Parts: sequence; structure tokens; C-alpha cells
Amino acid sequence: MPYVPMSWLAEHVKVPSGTTAEQLAADLVRVGLEEEQIVPPAVTGPVVVGKVLSLVEEEHSNGKSIRYCRVDVGEHNDPPGSGSEDRAPAFPDSRGIVCGAHNFAEGDHVVVALPGAVLPGPFAIAARETYGHTSDGMICSARELGLGEDHAGIIVLEEMLGADAVPAPGTDALALLGLGAEVLEINVTPDRGYCFSMRGVAREYSHSTGAEFTDPALPENLPTAPPTPTADAFGVEVDDAGAPASDLGPGCDRFVTRIVRGIDPTAPSPAWLVRRLVQAGMRPISLAVDITNYVMLDLGQPLHAYDLGAVAAPIVVRRATAGEKLTTLDDAERRLDPEDLLITDSPGGAHGSRVLGLAGVMGGAETEVSDATTDVLLEAAHFDPTTVARTARRHKLPSEAAKRFERGVDTRLQDVAAQRAVDLLVEHGGGTADPAVGDVDNTGDTSAVSPILFDPAEAARLVGVDYPRAQVLAILEQIGCTVEATADRDTTVAADGAATGDPAAGLVSVTPPTWRPDLVGPAYLVEEVARIAGYDEIPSVLPPAPAGHGLTVGQRQRRDVARALAERGLVEVLSYPFVGDVHDRLGLPDGDPRRTMLKLANPIAEDAPYLRTSLLDSLLDTARRNVSRGTSDLAVFEIGLVTHPATVRAGAAPGVHRRPTGDELAALATAVPAQPRHLAGVLAGQRVRDGVGPVTGTGRAADWADALETARTVAATVGVELTVRAGDTAPWHPGRCAELVVDGTVVGHAGELHPRVTAALELPARTAAFELDLDAVLAASPAEPVQVDPVSTFPLAKEDVALVVDAHVPASDVLAAVTEGAGELAEEVRLFDVYTGDQLGADKKSLAFALRLRAVDRTLTAEETAAVRERIVEVAGERSGAVLRG
Repeated sequence: MPYVPMSWLAEHVKVPSGTTAEQLAADLVRVGLEEEQIVPPAVTGPVVVGKVLSLVEEEHSNGKSIRYCRVDVGEHNDPPGSGSEDRAPAFPDSRGIVCGAHNFAEGDHVVVALPGAVLPGPFAIAARETYGHTSDGMICSARELGLGEDHAGIIVLEEMLGADAVPAPGTDALALLGLGAEVLEINVTPDRGYCFSMRGVAREYSHSTGAEFTDPALPENLPTAPPTPTADAFGVEVDDAGAPASDLGPGCDRFVTRIVRGIDPTAPSPAWLVRRLVQAGMRPISLAVDITNYVMLDLGQPLHAYDLGAVAAPIVVRRATAGEKLTTLDDAERRLDPEDLLITDSPGGAHGSRVLGLAGVMGGAETEVSDATTDVLLEAAHFDPTTVARTARRHKLPSEAAKRFERGVDTRLQDVAAQRAVDLLVEHGGGTADPAVGDVDNTGDTSAVSPILFDPAEAARLVGVDYPRAQVLAILEQIGCTVEATADRDTTVAADGAATGDPAAGLVSVTPPTWRPDLVGPAYLVEEVARIAGYDEIPSVLPPAPAGHGLTVGQRQRRDVARALAERGLVEVLSYPFVGDVHDRLGLPDGDPRRTMLKLANPIAEDAPYLRTSLLDSLLDTARRNVSRGTSDLAVFEIGLVTHPATVRAGAAPGVHRRPTGDELAALATAVPAQPRHLAGVLAGQRVRDGVGPVTGTGRAADWADALETARTVAATVGVELTVRAGDTAPWHPGRCAELVVDGTVVGHAGELHPRVTAALELPARTAAFELDLDAVLAASPAEPVQVDPVSTFPLAKEDVALVVDAHVPASDVLAAVTEGAGELAEEVRLFDVYTGDQLGADKKSLAFALRLRAVDRTLTAEETAAVRERIVEVAGERSGAVLRG
């Protein structure tokens, strides 16, 4: 995101003195530039100008040569009586400082960080004993202050500012060097790429406040006006009609070249330029590179500097061919794609035809400016935004140049930016501007964007604010548009560009400025009117809710389910659907369908490139994170989508230059994997906590029964009958896992997690979990509202039945048989006891059921309840071999 130093902004627009970063942020927000953050100064505390009064060279036993200096820091000098063991009699008003650099002399003015200062790092300065002296501060280099990478020597202010401009000792050096100011970082939307420059931000500040704006890109505002092209310019050929087999058109419509000869390769970047680069978040590198970066940040036009001696004319702009490679400035070798637009040099050169760089993205390492470069070739070009955007993403190179080109750069800016860079190289590098000027310009005589037929009344119609016609036209001219009356006053144009046939309003022809390629239709102009006039002028009107609309049945059911689980004490969470190698930790066997996952081409995190196939893939990690932070008693659930890509086949992606056809949309639909909605929950630790007083009692840990009962709650909430049977599915314990069945189809599982899973995920022992295919459960819910059975006023009859079955028989099978035998008189059937012992014999167990019987029209007799009991024993015996316990 762009950084906005106040002092830099004030060069292009009149900013009132005393304006704070907070005030600047508020002003820019009014025109749609949101504050990202206010960056505090990189250096804080007392940092002052000091004059070296004396220095003593000392050699120490470790072989290091140091200097003990007495430095005059004005009002910050040591008070009388302090530091007497180091105080030189001839300099009573000074501070003693130990320094290891040797590039300064007595009488030089330097930058001194006093105790209490904090330098970038952060590195706190304090008085300390070193090399037998008390060092009461630090004499600073450029790197120590964050002003560049030069750590070889101390900043000497006479060399930086000139002898006549050096202030007195004790002067605040932070203000002198521009290090004490806050910097505003703003958030720029993709359609407003011109705000990635100080020129663009200054223009927007002018729109917001009415402050006078001076456009630094106008030739009359330059120290030197751009010269006209010459015939002897460095040759450039654009050999590109668009990428083959692609929707991309020509990739380069303007290419300006300038040459500066005789540059001092050792010349440092001026302090003001380094300071601005640092404030803008960029690292100073060398004079030529720093100047190109500075001009880009100031005007918005990316530049590139080549070592002239390493480039053979002519430069050729073309698309890549199969098999070509390039080592970019970041020392990474990249395999190029036929859609990549390249900068290459002449095939007849000493090195043959070479790829010099990815156009608009990053240059190559072979022709970069080095410490030995004396002659520089400057490139200022205009590249196709779509081409640059695709190349930057393909090679994962979001460079500063690419950020600007992909959003659209002013097509009239290239010669201005090149001239500005030439002036700076001549001034600070000692070079000479070559009279040869190249400018291959295929942008045409007018703006890159076409004129728009516009009805000023559209602003009031779309926004709902009564904007006068004069105000609308004035705002369009204010943002740089050319507004002209049209001869045709019999047709108006709606926001979508369609003619309305209303002869009442007059149309105007609006030509957007070259720095606003995003203005491509009437609705875009209306948005500008609303933005500049003020979003706060737009009334907040709540639209009326149309009758007959509301939540769908599925939405209401999902909310009912979430509410029911919250009432049971579970907390809803939301986890990212991106996972890594979680299935190994969950113990899923090889060949399990859940191991087949969809891999993302550009994942947010390299260690989580897949889409989950089960909610527990991500929910268990959420539980682990909470447990690791001290929440050992846990009950969470999530409702979300999972992805099952097993039957998916990749489909061809249509271009973005037109609307896809029906067949293309159908093909894309078949390439979308199945994404059912699941519900899962995890319960760990105590389900019922220990308590005293009103809640005195012993707590109870969560177990498989809680997970099973929670799943039953989900089904019961939507009126679905859930059948439970034994299961064996990872990540659950094979002996404590239940299959959840609806209408004969397994829709989920519940139970206790396998011990190896809890250990791998660092969860409490015996953690329980469940997962349901919520879409399948909701599909089985009644289509019509369930009629509530009338409440019987007749008394309840209670019966208990204990049945003995083989130990391996599932209790759920016996429960189903008991329920069937009880018939319609059964109001409730509940298993309340399981017993095993010597009295029953080996491999036997006793299951005790509590029956609650009631008729709707009579009081049950003893004979009727006895008959129910007999039917239960009969049916249970037939189904599961159960016998009545004696």
C-alpha cells in the first residue's frame, strides 16, 4: 500500500502547516482513500547535531582500533561534575563517545544519538562502559538511522548538506533529516491505480480540501521540458500483435528511451532522496536505481535503468517463445510463458538476442546497473495492464512496477518521467544527458479511453441526490475530464450505455483524462460525482422489504439447528476450509475417499493447499488451538461446506474479453466439485463441571454418549428420525463409533476419537466428536409442518423390562425391537441400565428398559400393560434372541 509522507505531499499541493497524519487520513477518506495505518517515526528520542572537538586513536588488545571522541552537543552536553574521568580539560562542555569509524575528523559535524534514543531495530541507546571509557551516546552512520545501507562510515553533515547549511550543535537532527515525522499508509482500490503515486494522492487531497494542486507531470512544471524524439535515438522495435491463442492484444503502445553518460558510479544518493524512499517503505540501493524508484513513487510511471554497455541496439519488445528462460533481479531463474511480454536486445549484439526483462514486472540480472556502470539507458514505457497482471501472478512477482502497470498508467507520462530521471542523474551523478531521444508512440493523438456520451441527470437518478447540472459538469472537469456539448440533444443515455430516447435533457461528451483508464461508462462518471460531492451527502434509506420474502426453509432449519446446539452449551466456530496433511494425523486409511482432495493453484498458505473433505479436518485443529491456550473444557460445532472432487474433470477457462456462452458455462458447472454442507462438533474435558453450593456435585467428563446425543438433537430439531448402529470409521475409536443412519443411508458418525488421533492433535484423552451430512439430514425432513399429537389427559402407566441377550448384540437393535413391540401405546422407551455378571453367564448382558405407556382415549388396564410386556418379549426374542431376565 502507498505511504504518504507529509513533506513530500506538500511539494505538489498546499498542505496547511500543522496538519497531522490523522487529519490527512480524514481528508483522504472523504474521497475514498482509506487509512491503512499511521506509521510512527523509525527513530525516536534525542538525536542531535554534534561537533567533534577532539578524538584519540586507541589500539586495543583484541586488535580493534577505536576512537575516543569529545563531542559538543549543545544544551545536551554533560553537566559539570559528570564523566570527569574521561573529560578532556580543554573541552569541559562536551560528551565522551567511543566510535569505531574513521571517516570523520576534528571539527566535523555528525549525528549523535543520545541515551534514551531508539534507532531502527529497535536499538535503544544508553550510556555504557566500553574499551575503558564511558560512551555517552553514539555517533551514527546512515544505516544505523535507517537512511540506507552504507555502514562503512559516519554521516558527516558537511558532506551531506554543505558547509554553509550545517546547523549549530544540539540542533534536532530528526527534523533535519526528516526522520521524526509520522507517515500515513493508505489503502487504494484496484480501479484507482493513479493513487499509487504522490502525484495522484496530492490530486485527491486537492479534491477533498480545495487546496491548490500543482501537477508535477506537466512539462511547464519540470526543470527541463522533455525534448522531441531524434532520429539517432537508441533503437526500439515493438514486435507484438498480441499473445498467440489468447485474448491479449498488443502489449506495448509506447516506449521512451533516454541515455545519460559519464555518471560517477560511486556517487551516493542524496540524503533527501534516500529519506523519501525509506519513508515510502523502499530500500535504497544505488543512485540510478534510487532515482528510478523515486520518480515512480512521485509520478506513478515505473522506469528501468540498464547498463548501456551491456545492451545491444535495438531493443525488441516481443512475446516469449517456448523454452526461453530469464534470471530476474531477484536471482531466480524463471521459465517463460508464450503470454509473457519480454524486453530483449538485438540478435546481432555481442551476446546474441537476450531476454533483458519481463516487461512491466522485473528486469534481468544480466544488464542491471552495477557499481561500475557509467553510462545508463533509461526505459519509460506503457504496457498492457492485463498482460502485466497475468505475468506477475504467473511468476509470483508482485513488484512495485507491476502493481502500477496492472492498474493502468498514464499514457502521456513516459517522456515526462524519463526527463525527470535524466535531470536527477545529471545533477547528482555528474552525468551528461545524451541528445539522442527515443519515443515509439502508438497511443494515438487522443486519450487511451474513448469519449463517453453522458446525461448529467443520471447522477441524480442513480444516487438519489439532486445534483445540479452545473455541479455535475464542474466535478467532471475537476477530476480532469474534458466535457464538450454534443449536437445531438434528442437522445439520452442510461447508466448501462443504452439510449432512452428522452429528448428533455441535453447530453455531453466526456473524455476521461489519460490517468483514469477506469472511467469507461456513464455509471463510472456518476460514481465520481458522488465521490467528489461527498458520500456523506447521500441519504441512508432503508429499502422496503417486499412482501412474501424472507428466509428459505433451509436457512430457517440451519438456524434452528444452530440455536438448538447453542442451547445445549456448544459454541459455534468458523474455521478456514484450507488444510494440509491432516489426514495422516486423523489415521485415515489409504484409499479412503476423504483423502482425495482438491489442491488450490494459489493457496493462502503453502502448508495448507487443499480444500477439506470433512469438517473435522479443520474443526479438530480449532479445538487443538483452544486447548493449547488453556480451554480444556471444550464444546464447539461448525456448519460449513466440504469439497468432494473425486468425479470432477477440469474445464477450459473462457477468456475475460466477452461473456461466456451457455455451453461454456455448463462446462464450468460440471467442473465445480460437489460441496455438501456438513455439521460437526467436538467435545472435550468436563461436560458437567464440579461445583459447590447450589450446584454441589461431582462433575462428569464428556464422552461418546454426549456426541451421539448431540447428533440426535440435530435430527430431532428438523423432525428427522435418526437410527444408530455400530460403526468403524476413522478418526473414531473402532469400539466406540456409531453410524448415524436416516432412511437406510449413513449420514454421519459419532463417538470417541481414537487415542492415536487425540495424541497426534494434542487433545484431551477420550475427546468425542460427531459429523453429519447436514444437507442429507435436511433433505429427509418433512416437507410439510409436523402436526403435534394431542396431549392425552389419561394417566401414565409405567413398566420396566429387563432382557438378557448375547454380549455382542448392539443395544440399539434391542431398543428398536422393544419400541416395535410396545406399539402405539409407547410414549417413551428408554434404556436405563446395562448389567453383566456371573449370574447371567459368560458372554451375556442384561438391558433394562423403562416404558412409559399411555392411551389417548382411555386409562390403560393391567391386562393391557401386561399384553404390551408380552409383545415386547416376543418381538425382542425373535429379533435379537432376547429372553426375559428372571
